[in-house]
Amino acid sequence: MTDKTPKLEDIAAAERLGGDRYFAIAIVVLSGGLLALIGDQTQWKAGSALLKQPSFWPGISLAGMTLCAVLYFLQSLRAERYATWDRREAVIWLRCLEFPIWFMAYVFVVPLVGYLPTTVIFCPLLARRMGYKSPRVLLSAALMGAVIVILFKGFLQVRVPGGALYEYLPAALRNFMILYL
Repeated sequence: MTDKTPKLEDIAAAERLGGDRYFAIAIVVLSGGLLALIGDQTQWKAGSALLKQPSFWPGISLAGMTLCAVLYFLQSLRAERYATWDRREAVIWLRCLEFPIWFMAYVFVVPLVGYLPTTVIFCPLLARRMGYKSPRVLLSAALMGAVIVILFKGFLQVRVPGGALYEYLPAALRNFMILYL
């Protein structure tokens, strides 16, 4: 009689190997894309020795990275029995993209609305997204956003473009908002 009950080590291996295929595809695409763009990013200098060419070592490293990524992808194809874990883990990986999307939304809204209003709005929104529901905490997040803006623009003189919304303010207030808030 043979025991067909899965061993604990096999289950743990299945959990570890779940996202390998998606990770391997992402690395192949990333490294292959970088390798394809190397001619646009670096150049070959006529008359220079091969090892002193600006493109040589980056090219070697990207070719090695691409080769290793392709081999890793091929190895991940052999783990067919773990395919049921792939979709669930891919969703977890994709959820990480939420915060860069928040950041990009912030970057696009600042030129329209302005640094102060955008920061005062986004700080409580992100606090709420992280699970904080208390009005006290959300107000604290908004105040923290205002303090950050005053510190960066007012005291440190960090240059952030004024929002298009500032154009509708009276002249004196508009200049103050553009310079200090």
